[in-house]
Amino acid sequence: MPDIYIPTLLTFANNNIFTGSCGNMRFRIAPSVVMATPKEVDMAASSMFVEIWRGEKCYDLSEMEQSQTFPMSEEGRQAMKTWLEENA
Repeated sequence: MPDIYIPTLLTFANNNIFTGSCGNMRFRIAPSVVMATPKEVDMAASSMFVEIWRGEKCYDLSEMEQSQTFPMSEEGRQAMKTWLEENA
């Protein structure tokens, strides 16, 4: 099973999109951040949406094979990493 790098939750809590690859599989993780206060993220209400595609084309030119949403928690991050590795 390949080991896929996923950034820390802070990356997603700061509303950053992350793209990565493993072999021919490409993926994109986009956070959906809900703010509890103007400066604090409501982690329980926030999530991370992941899409997978294969091939050499960029995200905009590709057809997505699969997608799934995970909670923005360490457990959700680990579940997302496992799901990506299983689909690599």
